[in-house]
Amino acid sequence: MSAAEQLPGPHGRRPTLNAVAALAGVGRGTVSRVINDSPKVSARSRSAVEQAIAELGYVPNRAARSLASRRTDAVALVVPEAETRLFSEPYFSGIIRGVSSKLADAGMQLLLVLARDAREYARLATYLSAQRVDGVLMVAVHGDDTLPDRLHELALPVVLAGRRSDREPLGHVRADNGGGARSAVRHLLDGGRRTVATITGPLDMDVAQARLAGYREALEGAGIGVDEQLIAPGDFTEEGGRAAMRELLRRRPGLDAVFAASDVTASGAVLELRESGRRVPGDVAVIGFDDSVVARHIDPPLTSVRQPLEEMGRTMARLLLDEIADRGTGLREVVLPTELVVRQSA
Repeated sequence: MSAAEQLPGPHGRRPTLNAVAALAGVGRGTVSRVINDSPKVSARSRSAVEQAIAELGYVPNRAARSLASRRTDAVALVVPEAETRLFSEPYFSGIIRGVSSKLADAGMQLLLVLARDAREYARLATYLSAQRVDGVLMVAVHGDDTLPDRLHELALPVVLAGRRSDREPLGHVRADNGGGARSAVRHLLDGGRRTVATITGPLDMDVAQARLAGYREALEGAGIGVDEQLIAPGDFTEEGGRAAMRELLRRRPGLDAVFAASDVTASGAVLELRESGRRVPGDVAVIGFDDSVVARHIDPPLTSVRQPLEEMGRTMARLLLDEIADRGTGLREVVLPTELVVRQSA
C-alpha cells in the first residue's frame, strides 16, 4: 500500500489514491492536485475526482500530504506580549477567536506563540525560519519590528494585524483608526465639550499614531487649535491610563473630555477622574476605543469606537490562507470600518 492509503472502505479494503484516479479516469497527479486544492485542475476533472472520493470514502492521509507538499498544516499567531496582557486585554482575545474560527474551517492548526523579550524573539525567529509552520500571523507590531521582513525574505507567508507604517509592504488588516478617532472627538465637540484631551497608545505603533492623527484632525476641522498639553502618552494599559490622566489633570484641571486610545486605557482614566472628585460624564466625558467587554461593564458604561476584532482575525487568516495556497496573492491591505457606540460616559 502507498503512504496515502487510509481506513478500510465498504468492502474492508482501504481506498487508495490509485483507486480514486482509476474511478475518476484521471492520473494520480490530478487527484493529488484536487486534494491539495490546486487551481491547476479543470472543473470537469475536479468534479470527477470529488465524485470518486465520495463514492470510495477516501480520506487523504494528512501526514503523507505534508511530506509530499512540505506543508505542515499549521499557522503561528505571534503575540509579542506577556501573558498578563494577552489575557487581560479584550483586543487579543477577539483577534484570536476570529483567527481560530477561520483556520478551523480550513483544517489548519493554530499555534499561539508569545515572545516577551529580545531573547525569546530571537529564538522564535530561528524556530519559524526552519519552516515549522506554513505561515505566520502577527499582532501588536511596532515600527521597528524586523521579524516580518526576515520571515518574508525566507518566503514564509506573513500577514499582520495593523501595519508598522504607511509604507508597509506586507499583507495586513486594520481598522479605520483615524476615522474612528475623528468620530469620537466630533461626538465630544457636538456635545458641547471644548477642552478635549487624549491619552495615546505607544507612539512607536502605527495604530496609536493614526488615532492621535484623527484626534488632531477633528479638532482642526472644528476650528479648534490643538493644545499639546492636552495630549498625554499611554501604553494601552489601565495603569498607563491612570498615570496619563493624573498628568492631564495637573496640566489642565479644567478639561471637560478625554478620548482614550483603548477601552482599557479609558477605564484607568475613569478611575483616576473618580478619585480626583470629577464626575463622569457630568464634569468630564470619556470615550474609549475597541468597544470591548470593558466598555460594557465599567461604571458608567463607556462610549467607545467599535472595531470588528473577530472580523479582523478572520480576514487576517483568510489573507494568509490565500498566500499559502498561491504565493503572492496575499500581499494585500484591508481596512475595516469602525462605528461609534454611544453609552453613558459621553
